[in-house]
Amino acid sequence: MPVMNPLETLKNTFGFDAFREGQETIITQILNGNSALAVFPTGSGKSLCYQLPALLLPGLTIVISPLIALMKDQVDFLQKRSIPVARLDSSLTADETRQVYADLNRGHLKLLYVAPERISNERFFASIEDVPISLMVIDEAHCISEWGHNFRPEYLKLSIAAKKLKVGRVLALTATATPSVVDDIRREFAIPPEAYVNTGFHRPNLFLEFSPTAALDRIETLKQKLAASPGGPTIVYVTLQKTAESVAESLAEAGHPAKAYHAGMKSEARSRIQDWFMASTNGIVVATIAFGMGIDKSDIRRVYHYNLPKTLENYSQEIGRAGRDGSPSHCEILGSDEDLIVLENFIYGDTPTEASINAFVKFILSQETEFDISIYQLSHLTDIRPLVLSTLLTYLELDGIIKFTAPFYSEYKFNYLASRNDILARFDSSRQKFLNDLFDQANKKKTWSYINLDTAATNLGEDRNRIVKAFNHLEETGKLEVGVTGLRQGMRLLQRPDADEVAQNLADKVFRNETRNIKRTQMVIDLLNADSCKTRAVLEYFGEDLGQACGHCSHCETGKTDTIRNAEHDLDANEQIQIKRFLDQRPIGFKTARENARFLCGIASPKLSRSRLTKNDLFGALEQSPFNAVLKALEGQ
Repeated sequence: MPVMNPLETLKNTFGFDAFREGQETIITQILNGNSALAVFPTGSGKSLCYQLPALLLPGLTIVISPLIALMKDQVDFLQKRSIPVARLDSSLTADETRQVYADLNRGHLKLLYVAPERISNERFFASIEDVPISLMVIDEAHCISEWGHNFRPEYLKLSIAAKKLKVGRVLALTATATPSVVDDIRREFAIPPEAYVNTGFHRPNLFLEFSPTAALDRIETLKQKLAASPGGPTIVYVTLQKTAESVAESLAEAGHPAKAYHAGMKSEARSRIQDWFMASTNGIVVATIAFGMGIDKSDIRRVYHYNLPKTLENYSQEIGRAGRDGSPSHCEILGSDEDLIVLENFIYGDTPTEASINAFVKFILSQETEFDISIYQLSHLTDIRPLVLSTLLTYLELDGIIKFTAPFYSEYKFNYLASRNDILARFDSSRQKFLNDLFDQANKKKTWSYINLDTAATNLGEDRNRIVKAFNHLEETGKLEVGVTGLRQGMRLLQRPDADEVAQNLADKVFRNETRNIKRTQMVIDLLNADSCKTRAVLEYFGEDLGQACGHCSHCETGKTDTIRNAEHDLDANEQIQIKRFLDQRPIGFKTARENARFLCGIASPKLSRSRLTKNDLFGALEQSPFNAVLKALEGQ
């Protein structure tokens, strides 16, 4: 590829005459060899900050994103411009995956999009460790910080992976980051001050309205507002999947072009709805937060929050999907205090009991120096949700108690696409013997042959990595169809401190996180109740001072605020009766007050989900009651 300066590449490849705010600074820092952080509002051109340098840098650019929709859209966009790009995600067929690995190993790719979990996957790492990587891009970088609204433990391992892969520089991207989150990201990737650019969160074309509405009246209110306002593509955000279904159905019956979208739907159905919405000029999607991230649609005219947003970060990100073309757009919250209980119960449900934390610590500290675990199995053993379990393991790693080694699959399965003899005939005698002995280790069933890699490596006296690379090669060359089962995370125990102290430290952290997340929800209430400019209040949360009232929010227009109350209240007589019934029956035995409160509030745990106890009529009997009020009523019982 001929050497071009950034502006020439911008014009010749991407068809733009000038950079948007912040883009040129970030691109210059990347080309100068620095890691960088770009905090740009949704739709302001973050992707160009890595797509353009990727063409000018030698080697490969890896883009790490949790969003399959974004990967697909970006790959389609770049392929139309004849840029060699690919993605690796769960939606690809076996043939498509083989082609990506073949292109990768031949050096035919300039950009590769992957999910954060894949970067430390054993098979992927073995395929990429010898590939020169100039740039690693981390999208949704706020997930790195436990102070962020969407902390994902696997993100903490990306800096380790970048070092192992000898990545030249890292670009972190996010649309929502408070000052403390920015500090975490910069520290993690050694980003210098001059390589951090925040273009601000203010969107003057968005009118922000706040109309708390009782749950019983909300659907009719939404219908009236949709009918009264100018049309255009619309997103209605809800909290629960069942709400998405019921609201979409009600809107459709009223003649609105509405469809539901949520994570419980099959991927094919979600893709169809996404494609329909992208092409629509008046479509309405009623969605959980699963929809919208990475959707590059510039003409969304309306965003309604049928339920309260989880946090101000969520709110900022979701309204940021409106009006990316700069035209006036309307964003309105209809949610009220009635939504708080569901939001807070999500938070309480993620907090494990002290007994579960003790069981987790005891299990870890009782292992050999080198060991491996199944997150799924350990989740059921300790009664801790998988994401929370991964977070606890990450805390132990950060405290120097354990070290993550490579995740791996305990078992491979393969299907011959060519005869065994034909495969062996293509190799010299030593490799023929290795492969023949390897195939002999497999357990042949009707279609697939199954092989335990650790057992095979021990029996053959071979390095496990050689076996992994052999399977990768045979799959890439079309000789085998390969699958994997039994994902396990490798671990190394670095020290054996006092178990009680470790458990107490973890308990302090998880309960502190619970308190912090409840406060984040409270900040949404504070915004709605603020008797001042709403836009200015949101911007202040992100460390930006507008300096004056915005002039484009409902408070600036009317000078009025409809306040809502917090979820906390005293239990009424009927709620007290349900608690007495529960204590008389003790359907889950004599558990702690927190476990009892979770049961009554309908908050399932891994063990409870496997039992028949969720069928008991008392499970969820108080799901519309504040968790803390139920907990207080049960303490001391």
